[in-house]
Amino acid sequence: MTTVIRNGMVYDGNDAPPRSVDVLVGDDGRIVSMAPLVDAPQDATVIDAAGCWVTPGFVDLHTHYDAEVEMAPGLTESLRHGVTTALIGSCGLSMVVGEPEDMADMFCRVEGIPRDTVLPLLRDIVDWKDPSGYAEHLRSLPLGPNLVSMAGHSTIRAHAMGLERSLDDSVRPDGAEMSSMVDLVEESVDAGLLGVSVNLLPWDKMGGERFRSRPTPSVFARFAEYRQLAAVARRRDAVFQAIPNLQTRWSIGPLLDLSRPRSGTPLRTSLLTLMDAPPAMGAYRVMATIAEQYNRHLGARVRFQALPTPFDIYTDGLENPVIEEFGAGSEALHLEDLEARRALLRAPVYRDRFARQWRNPIASRAYHRDLSEARIVSCPEPGLDDRTFAQVAAERGVDPLELFMDLQAAHGNDLRWYSVVANADPANLEWIMAHPAAMIGFSDAGAHLRNMAFYNFPLRMLKRVRDAELQGRPFMTVQAAVRKLTADIAEFHRIDAGHLAPGRRADLVVIDPERLDDSVEEVHEESMVGFPGLRRLVRRNDDTVRAVMVNGRVAWSGGRSSDDLGVSHGYGSLLPLGSAA
Repeated sequence: MTTVIRNGMVYDGNDAPPRSVDVLVGDDGRIVSMAPLVDAPQDATVIDAAGCWVTPGFVDLHTHYDAEVEMAPGLTESLRHGVTTALIGSCGLSMVVGEPEDMADMFCRVEGIPRDTVLPLLRDIVDWKDPSGYAEHLRSLPLGPNLVSMAGHSTIRAHAMGLERSLDDSVRPDGAEMSSMVDLVEESVDAGLLGVSVNLLPWDKMGGERFRSRPTPSVFARFAEYRQLAAVARRRDAVFQAIPNLQTRWSIGPLLDLSRPRSGTPLRTSLLTLMDAPPAMGAYRVMATIAEQYNRHLGARVRFQALPTPFDIYTDGLENPVIEEFGAGSEALHLEDLEARRALLRAPVYRDRFARQWRNPIASRAYHRDLSEARIVSCPEPGLDDRTFAQVAAERGVDPLELFMDLQAAHGNDLRWYSVVANADPANLEWIMAHPAAMIGFSDAGAHLRNMAFYNFPLRMLKRVRDAELQGRPFMTVQAAVRKLTADIAEFHRIDAGHLAPGRRADLVVIDPERLDDSVEEVHEESMVGFPGLRRLVRRNDDTVRAVMVNGRVAWSGGRSSDDLGVSHGYGSLLPLGSAA
């Protein structure tokens, strides 16, 4: 079906000023022409974009849809906001190869997805034995948005060494095991995957019962192991994604250096993450500046993933990834039995240990732990909602941390609270968004279901850019923001996405800029498609996005998805490395 989008202001993803042109999309799903008053067949579907922006579909460079795409391949929670390409296989976790139980134990605690949901799903679907089989499986799904995937180091390491050996800090891979890992990364790139993701962060922990609370396999590697995997990515001009160890930050330097050219070839290095976190005291500016200098003067190709919004987290009890960053917090989360966890929080010896570690002034931390900022959302005790822990503690004449532990012990996961972990200062956030070392993304879509709601981050970024422009204090043009959300990411990852031009696939979004309003910030819960009984935190603003096209087909329009989205093929596909036109 031929479609024409008329009367819109078109941003092509190339940082060029917008043009008032029509976009004609042919039966093959590709753009035929972009011109004023373009001729179209009489039977063409017409989308009236008067007063709207027409942009390339957004690219989400960091999701954990690996499991969700199996049950709900339409991925409507991202698609409805204009995301037409999503990257899976982040943080060293993927389903590229391995046993269902091993993969479930790796995914469930790190990503905040119930194990009793993930494990039966994986047992039912996993029939592939290698990366090419996994890629073929993804191609068989009736995808909504396009997918791209990394090969997760934890998954590969567990497969090559056996899960138990891969989780033993005293064990190094032997020659055959290391060769197997290298071969699996090579096979993954051969199959079209984008590269390899690794994780150096020890507070990403295993779930299940067998090895509960050990860090995930990638964390146990020595740097020489990461270097061998990176060598494959460098040779193939693929991507090396890494989470540095945020507890020590020693690893950031070697990872930056890894991106420098070897034999004339730089390594495409995607690092997590550029954030204004109070405990780091401006370290984000130092890291961004160093990365820019590496790129400009040393020929490196390194970028930091950056969320263009405040990094806010909702928490039930202690079910929060930042609680894993200190031993007493991880000790509590080790206990799956919530009554046992509450009993632990009543034990004087444990409470003393929790308090000492929480307050330790010299321990490295990602979370500020400021209880005058952290706010109670809901609690069985009346009169506490929408107040900070410090306010309630002052009223009761007790220490805020003592109150925090008391409420945790009394109510467990029935205590829900909220905190802005990073990016609270608008000026600092705008500096990050505009910095050339920042690559916009890191939504964690599909994970941390009751903690985070960053699915619509592209719209929230465009709102911030437009608001600043309307207030007479522009820090970035709209076209630069569009490029940051589209072509910039696609070009770095070498995929066919992020551009609007004749001959390119028609993945595009029609946005009403007048509806880039406070509705994009509102948070609530919704049921998850394909997962009965599960709910997720979302921000939805369906009046903002008028239409979304994937592969030339209207996937979202009028506040709802197309009837056959996630059922029929012809929308999204698995985009291979090197597919950029």
